[in-house]
Amino acid sequence: CSGCPHNTSTRLPDGSRAYAGIGCHYMVQWMDRNTVGFTQMGGEGVPWVGQQPFSNEQHVFANLGDGTYYHSGSLAVRQSVAAGVNITYKILYNDAVAMTGGQQVGERPEGHSVLQIMNSLKAEGVAKLVIVTDEPQKYDGAPLAAGVTVHHRDELDRIQRELREIPGCTALIYDQTCATEKRRRRKRGK
Repeated sequence: CSGCPHNTSTRLPDGSRAYAGIGCHYMVQWMDRNTVGFTQMGGEGVPWVGQQPFSNEQHVFANLGDGTYYHSGSLAVRQSVAAGVNITYKILYNDAVAMTGGQQVGERPEGHSVLQIMNSLKAEGVAKLVIVTDEPQKYDGAPLAAGVTVHHRDELDRIQRELREIPGCTALIYDQTCATEKRRRRKRGK
């Protein structure tokens, strides 16, 4: 969609490859993004656990939507951490289940926040975690976990290059509201 955060969030540094995930960002497979394959909801990135020992590649990225992360994707991260594979999960936080009408993620009235996902990823034991957003100022004064940094989305390429060099499972939360959901909210006066 016009203004979709995944137009930026799914970009990769030269020489990298990513796995697709369940959600509207799956369509990135039809773009020039070196993104291939998919699994069932919640299995994003897990094929790498079996493939890495037989591959000359040292690292891959895995796209994982915020709704899928909440549903079952956290288990994929847990598996990758336990297996010790070199993978970076890109948690694509678009703040809505956009494909089916813009429902919020999670059961709480406020949904499932970036900070909740941050705490969950830290608890799973990711080696490094960063937040990338189009509005870094909204994290001024936020209770960030130890070692977590916030960056503007303009720094995405540099950050991904750094993360792919860190051994083990790393994560990047890409925070930008779905463009379709922004339009819905504008129309509803929210």
